Amino acid sequence: MNDEGFNPLLRYDKMVEKALRSVVRHAVDYVIDNGLPGDHHFYITFITKHEGVDIPDYLVEQYPDEMTIVLQYQFYGLEVDEEKMAVTLSFNNVPERLIVPLDAITIFADPSVNFALQFQPVNDDEIHDNGDEFYEDFGDDDVGLITDKPKLKPTSPDGKEEETGKVISLDNFRKDD
Repeated sequence: MNDEGFNPLLRYDKMVEKALRSVVRHAVDYVIDNGLPGDHHFYITFITKHEGVDIPDYLVEQYPDEMTIVLQYQFYGLEVDEEKMAVTLSFNNVPERLIVPLDAITIFADPSVNFALQFQPVNDDEIHDNGDEFYEDFGDDDVGLITDKPKLKPTSPDGKEEETGKVISLDNFRKDD
């Protein structure tokens, strides 16, 4: 435990999530500079009520939870930075500017190459981002990953706890549909 009263735990799931979201940013940035090559096109699903999402109220009413947009033929003013993307799309022949934080995106897909990323929101109440360090605060309690599985500590034949390395599949952090 350190001076601030918490036990740090590296949150690799958060690190991977951030790295994968950068794939979205790089893909959009490529399209801004070069256009969509060949048959490439993007399906982008995002949480409409996520903090920072700026879309017309009638779209929030029509899509109260999630909305999927397609960047293929007619989109304008595509922009992206470290935190958000923006694009103008036409809805019933009315151009609308959409601003979507990258953290609001739940699915990014390019069906032309059978590529998709699915992002799962993580409860950020106890997650801290200190620059490039990701850790979780467990207070004075135990330190471990938050999973649905109980924490089991391996023991040797004489009953003493053993320390072991463990490889965890990224599938453990994905929500089952």
